[in-house]
Amino acid sequence: MTVAVEASLKEASSVKSFQKIAIGVVVLLCALVVFQPGIFPINSVILAISLMIVMCLLRVPVPIALIGGALVGAINSGLSVSQALEAYNSNLGAGAQVGMTYVMIGAFAVALARSGILDLFANKVTMAVSCGVSARGLKWGLYAIFVIVSVISQNLVPVHIAFIPVMIPPLLATFNRLGIDRRAIACVIACSISISYLLLPTGFGAIYLFEILLPNLNEAGAGFNLNIVAKQVPHAMFLPVMGIVAGMLFAVFISYRRPRRYQSSSKSELLVDAAKDVAPSPIALSQLLFVVAAVVVALCCQLWFDSLLLGAMLGFVILSFSGVFTWQQQDDVFTEGMRMMVQIAIIITLAAGFSGVLNATNEIPALIETSKAMIGDNQMFAALMMLLVGLFITIGFGDSFASVPILAPIYVPLALSLGFSPMATVALLGASAALGDAGSPASTISLGVTSGLNADGQHDHLHDSVIPTFLHANVGMVLFAWLAALIL
Repeated sequence: MTVAVEASLKEASSVKSFQKIAIGVVVLLCALVVFQPGIFPINSVILAISLMIVMCLLRVPVPIALIGGALVGAINSGLSVSQALEAYNSNLGAGAQVGMTYVMIGAFAVALARSGILDLFANKVTMAVSCGVSARGLKWGLYAIFVIVSVISQNLVPVHIAFIPVMIPPLLATFNRLGIDRRAIACVIACSISISYLLLPTGFGAIYLFEILLPNLNEAGAGFNLNIVAKQVPHAMFLPVMGIVAGMLFAVFISYRRPRRYQSSSKSELLVDAAKDVAPSPIALSQLLFVVAAVVVALCCQLWFDSLLLGAMLGFVILSFSGVFTWQQQDDVFTEGMRMMVQIAIIITLAAGFSGVLNATNEIPALIETSKAMIGDNQMFAALMMLLVGLFITIGFGDSFASVPILAPIYVPLALSLGFSPMATVALLGASAALGDAGSPASTISLGVTSGLNADGQHDHLHDSVIPTFLHANVGMVLFAWLAALIL
């Protein structure tokens, strides 16, 4: 065994040992709180959130981190275990509704993928890049295609990240020939996905803006007579989203504009050759019409009935009659889609319970008063701190959709009591919950980007996906959301 391999194994072993020790310390602290409530003179809301974040960073499964943090915080506040569980269970319903929407979207996405339309699109793009187009024009054309497809995947055809491992691998050899820095592509895709669901009110955007952000805002701000209507939410999110746009442009035009050389491996060449030589199964005209009808129905249900759940369900039913998959395969397709989205659905559901426990502790008002005493009347400092804390929390478990119900009970009353306008409050909460989503190691966005760009083993998840997307998506969003909070 070489010295380098031995050193790598020792390093990995030391990391695992530290992780085990840290988890042991966390378990011990939790036991102390359970057997001696109030042993730590700390606000129970801060304790619950901090414990949840620490467990997430230690790679404890997010559901366990949410439940464990909520129970320890509740017991520290004086609630009994049964009271804490009752508060948790009574709030699961709000998250379950969104979770079921995610499950149905997953089934619809898999059904669309079974149609072969994504494979056909990847093949057409691969053939197009092989034509005699100038390298410069080809490079910018690819960037434009990635932006368009990313937006479509979130708002029109809600397949989320499913298009990345289908579309990207056949193009890797072309990227190599053009000298395209894959970090730029990672930023383009990740930023475009974030822009789509944070601003455009259909598909996943409808879920985030209208089914998660809006009700949590009005519920948390009920004591301040806050009444936000749907059309105000995208307007409030416009400036923060422009920060992501600025970060994406900075990545493309400045950070990663220079050519980067990759090895033309046999694996990447085989991927592009396969895309050229093996044409996807042809889609019959009748099947194509069914696919178009399913997409149109899903979109219309979102616009007319404000229900992505209904749209995804009807889209799935339409595709069931198209012949894309047999009637006997319906259960398999639905189950596959459920597996794809079940993690997000569960986290969102449990996060709603977490939020309920934070309210049940009755220590949020005390936290708000303490925060106001520390911040004073300095809105600039307050807005910046709220954004940075939101960034830290979302990085912890990598999902902005689940961050909203955790942050809302604290952020909304705090922002309103500090004199922020309702629109500024929307921008602060919406941006704070979304910060870190594109740059978290556990985010579905960053994981999806890596799954496509690392098909030939030349794209590191941390250094080439997480760090670039974190810097370019989040720095710009912090600055522009900070500005939005001060001028809206």
